[in-house]
Amino acid sequence: MRIIFATKNNDKLREISEILKGRDIRVLSMTQAQIEGEAEENGKTFEENALLKARYVFEANGKKEGDFILADDSGLEIDALNGEPGVLSARYLGKDTSYHEKNNDLIRRLEGIPDEKRTARFVCAIAAIRPDGSELVIRETMEGRIGYEEAGENGFGYDPIFFLPEFNKTSAEISPDQKNGISHRGKALRRMCSELFVTAYVVNQTT
Repeated sequence: MRIIFATKNNDKLREISEILKGRDIRVLSMTQAQIEGEAEENGKTFEENALLKARYVFEANGKKEGDFILADDSGLEIDALNGEPGVLSARYLGKDTSYHEKNNDLIRRLEGIPDEKRTARFVCAIAAIRPDGSELVIRETMEGRIGYEEAGENGFGYDPIFFLPEFNKTSAEISPDQKNGISHRGKALRRMCSELFVTAYVVNQTT
């Protein structure tokens, strides 16, 4: 079974492939599927943006028979900052600004805020388009809080400042397998695969 995932981000593609390892699924990036350009992410929610990206790839792929299209929109919501950076997480301080700068700016903005009020979550909405054009959207989260400094070399993006109390580490300090087991993207992908592929298998077996 082949999935084209609406991303050109190698870090994200590697994480997705690790989450789905052991399944009879081949995952391709937009680059590997030779799909150029990208969707305009002007939705107001993670779900809207995920659907915009999935629909763009579905059309650009020529609606090829058998391909499943998946897209995610994910980001960081910080309660003390009224949910910022939210859907603008990737574009916070500018799309080309490094995550080191983004992370340190968020830490600066939370200066003086105590632990109990530094609550935050990673959100992931995954949209899928089946070969017949029908759509499905799933949302999952990973709860934590914002640390006081960057820590850890694993992961990417905001992982070095996202503190997980149950591990007493940031999500950049735990192992990839640990992170994939609890992450917003891991939970959303596993739910999505169950919805898409288990259902498809049952239908095929009974027809």
